Amino acid sequence: MNMNIEKAIKYIQKNCKADDYFIYIWVKDSHETRFAQNTITQHIAGSNIQFGLEVAYENKTGKARTNQLDEESLKRLINTAQDMARSNQPDPEFMPSIGEQKLPKVINLHKATTELAPEEMVEIVRKSIANAVKRDSMVSGMTEKHFQKSMIITKNGFYGEADFSDFGHSMTMKHGEAETKVSFSDKNFANFKLKHELDRLNAQMDSLSAPKVFEAQQIPVIIRPAALAELFGYLGWTLNRRQADEGFTPFTGQLGKNFFGKNFSLYSTVKDKDIITPPFGNEGLAAEESCWIKNGKLLTMPTSRYWAKETGSQPSQMFNYYIPGSDATEAEMMKMVPRGLIINRFWYIRFVDMKRGELTGMTRDGVLYFEKGKIKHAVNNLRWNEIPHEVTRRILAMGKSELVEAYAKIPTMLIDNFNFVDKTSF
Repeated sequence: MNMNIEKAIKYIQKNCKADDYFIYIWVKDSHETRFAQNTITQHIAGSNIQFGLEVAYENKTGKARTNQLDEESLKRLINTAQDMARSNQPDPEFMPSIGEQKLPKVINLHKATTELAPEEMVEIVRKSIANAVKRDSMVSGMTEKHFQKSMIITKNGFYGEADFSDFGHSMTMKHGEAETKVSFSDKNFANFKLKHELDRLNAQMDSLSAPKVFEAQQIPVIIRPAALAELFGYLGWTLNRRQADEGFTPFTGQLGKNFFGKNFSLYSTVKDKDIITPPFGNEGLAAEESCWIKNGKLLTMPTSRYWAKETGSQPSQMFNYYIPGSDATEAEMMKMVPRGLIINRFWYIRFVDMKRGELTGMTRDGVLYFEKGKIKHAVNNLRWNEIPHEVTRRILAMGKSELVEAYAKIPTMLIDNFNFVDKTSF
């Protein structure tokens, strides 16, 4: 641990006079190389530190933050938080700070990422641009690496310290009216293969030539992991025990019931070494292997410490996404239905009705039409309206789960009768 951070923690512990406290610490060091229209436009590099203090006098709370670790700044941090707590209204949902927890041993930090030189990042971008120039195309995107440290210390004995690394490389290629994107995200830069990403990008672009008009309709779709991550991210946000109990989501009264498709399961896992696993959450709660949905049955939902106390349940948190897949390939999926579409990504997803769980959104980065097991041509983008838990009931096949974001492993899925409602021009 940085000696300045350790000294600052001890100063707060010694001088904070409140009945209870949480100390939150975030340290981040980043390098981001941005490029657009085949030109490097910006390289951002720098580090940042944030100290947060939340104090309580009985059930009256106050919070303050600083990014300075000198004694005067820390003194001001303590006094500000304590003064706010004294003058605040009582918090009816106040929970005392968490005590000591047994944290899982996970590896989220990799030297290959932290030691990646800016010169090598620029070389990755240079080769990405050279590929686009060779194809008479334009490419834009970002190459980035991050180091993060998070810490929580409480008056009641919790101490948590976690280090993370993350590398990402995204490329959006445009040729004429055709545009497509690939992205890579992993805590370990050693897993990055630029040639593989370029081959993927080029293949997607080649498939988008001469698109034909396609009318909105219900049709089977092969949805690739990047698009599913965007769709099921909304499922994760609404899968909240309190919101369900209070009647705001479609999961009200569904605990223990077969509410999802029988082929669908969802975990937060500490066992998969590929996925980033924070050992503790914002409340200091230790990460645990959690099965939220098992073969369609809703087993449990993320629950805050306060709501767990109110309902006599166990507190829990969704800290990453793992959806088990199977072994079907896209080629095999295309032969399972007479015709359908292949979806690369979604965007502009918004709620239509949170109580029903209904979303609307659009396709992007290329849509392909297939028939009789063969890709025929690209088509225009489409708007859709769907309900994620109902989508899981129409899963016909799944591929192998793959890392689509550093925190998510998701398979390609063949979904029956996906509901497209309109054409879009972008």
